[in-house]
Amino acid sequence: MTASTGYKAHFRRFLDAAPQRLHFAAHSHHYWPDVTFEAQLDCWQDAARLADGKWALVFDEVVPAVQRGIARHLGLGVGGLDDASSLAFAPNTHDFLRRLLSCLPVGRPPRILTSDGEFHSFTRQAARLEEEGLAAVTRVPVEPFEDFAARFAAAAEAGAFDLVYLSQVFFNSGFALDDLDSLVAAVGGAETAAETYVVIDGYHGFLARPTDLSAIAGRAFYLAGGYKYAMAGEGACFLHAPAGWGLRPRDTGWYAAFGALERSGGGVVAYAPDGRRFLGATFDPAGLYRLRAVLDLLERLGLDAAGIHAHARALQDRFLAGLRARPGGALRAERLLVDPARLACGNFLTFDLGSEAAAGALHGRLRAADIVTDFRAACLRVGFGLYNDADDVDALLQRLAAL
Repeated sequence: MTASTGYKAHFRRFLDAAPQRLHFAAHSHHYWPDVTFEAQLDCWQDAARLADGKWALVFDEVVPAVQRGIARHLGLGVGGLDDASSLAFAPNTHDFLRRLLSCLPVGRPPRILTSDGEFHSFTRQAARLEEEGLAAVTRVPVEPFEDFAARFAAAAEAGAFDLVYLSQVFFNSGFALDDLDSLVAAVGGAETAAETYVVIDGYHGFLARPTDLSAIAGRAFYLAGGYKYAMAGEGACFLHAPAGWGLRPRDTGWYAAFGALERSGGGVVAYAPDGRRFLGATFDPAGLYRLRAVLDLLERLGLDAAGIHAHARALQDRFLAGLRARPGGALRAERLLVDPARLACGNFLTFDLGSEAAAGALHGRLRAADIVTDFRAACLRVGFGLYNDADDVDALLQRLAAL
């Protein structure tokens, strides 16, 4: 489908719930398509119909369907490198982060290479471990954006790290890495490459930018979830676990024994041989029902991440053109942190307003005008989703002019 195709018909429940609201925060809380409403009901009705037996349905039908849908969008299962069974699920990505950290060496602080632009769940956890002397963290500044990839690759090649953790699209700027293969290959040149875990945080990249993991599926972990551009809401996060890496996480739940129960005994804790080794314990499956419905909808529409990104880019271009036609307004194009015409960018735009007070004040004025954006520190973020169209962008520009 083309970028000009309208998709609003698939989001009527969210749109009709607040008709005056202009929601430009798809990167923060993406609207859910209407198919997720029926999916939520299906989850409830399956529980009522099957009671305890619902778990057989969840693991025999729902989970495999979601695995196949995700694999299709990430290039997994290509060339025999991997298949959908490498995917595990959890209510949030922090669950996976803890389990990944529990795979690192003991007896000394693990050495971690990352950036200074990672999302709070990783940033906070890494900083807390540093406080106790439980991790040694090297952070490569994301800015200047133009040479970040080269600087990060050089650090990966020069150091000996236990974990390399990096975002595909940075949450606080929208800056995107469009050559994950080369960055992962750079880690391969490190002295202890055979023992270095590589983790890509794809939360703002999955279904926002075309992503093909086929060349690195056997080397890198990839984590993301349903809350952003996967349009499925909370509770549906996933991890691709490459074969041979993280075989026995110390942080483990009893679901990680699925497929390995027959090998238990002898005083050794057994693990599933596939992605299930990163599972936790009992969870609410409703998020997976919703994610399955979204993935099915995208397949019926013939829509992939490239189409979604093209739709967002067309709206971004229209919005920036409108700002430039009205210089001196409440929001100015010259404050753009990452220009998508020059640098790879996610599906949201970030404006540096100079201070957190200024960003917060403008965010509040926009909220009063029924325009939903969000801000992080001194930066205001404006995101574009499938439920936005050219009319919404024009209405946004008109309301900004009134401010």
